[in-house]
Amino acid sequence: MSPSFLLPIVALLAGYLLGSISFAVIVARRHGIDILKAGSGNPGATNVKRVCGKGPGNLVFGLDVLKGAVASGWPLVAAGAAHLAGWEIAAQAVLYAQLAGFAGAVLGHCFSIFLKFRGGKGVAVSVGGLCGALPPCLAVSAVVWLVTYFSTRYVSLASLLGGISLPITAYWVWGAHDVRFGLCVAITAFIIFTHRGNIARLLRGEENRFAKKKADGE
Repeated sequence: MSPSFLLPIVALLAGYLLGSISFAVIVARRHGIDILKAGSGNPGATNVKRVCGKGPGNLVFGLDVLKGAVASGWPLVAAGAAHLAGWEIAAQAVLYAQLAGFAGAVLGHCFSIFLKFRGGKGVAVSVGGLCGALPPCLAVSAVVWLVTYFSTRYVSLASLLGGISLPITAYWVWGAHDVRFGLCVAITAFIIFTHRGNIARLLRGEENRFAKKKADGE
């Protein structure tokens, strides 16, 4: 079986296992807190930041970003190593492997095999995945997130609008027929799905703005 065929499959599985590692649970536990029962109960960086403080929350965010970046970036390193060893992996296969690793990490983060398929909402790990596989989309999404957050203080709204910007940027850069556009559409739909409770609260005017030790379900 050729490396070009195997790489995307291995990347998907490795990405899922890596994404399944819940740094929110690990970091919160070191502070004597079960994050699955504290605050919103969501094992993500935002809930850790509210419950445990800024330092632990930022640490979780950074680690989640890192696992997304590793999941989508390591196929490039593997392809380079294979080239040095005399094995050629098609550029298209490397791209598919990066996108598969990215998708696997998001799925693992949101449906962790180590947490009985519970998990976070996938925003931080998506940031890392975008960094490794789709930098133009990350740049635009980051601007949208920052502008929205600092003007409204709604983490959920910033995440939603940042997610919605992904397929728009992908369409502009690569076109509608590129696999990267399709992946961005899927990621956006997934972000909307995982934030469905936040959307309902936003529409009712009940969503809390970010404040330490308040849980808004993000």
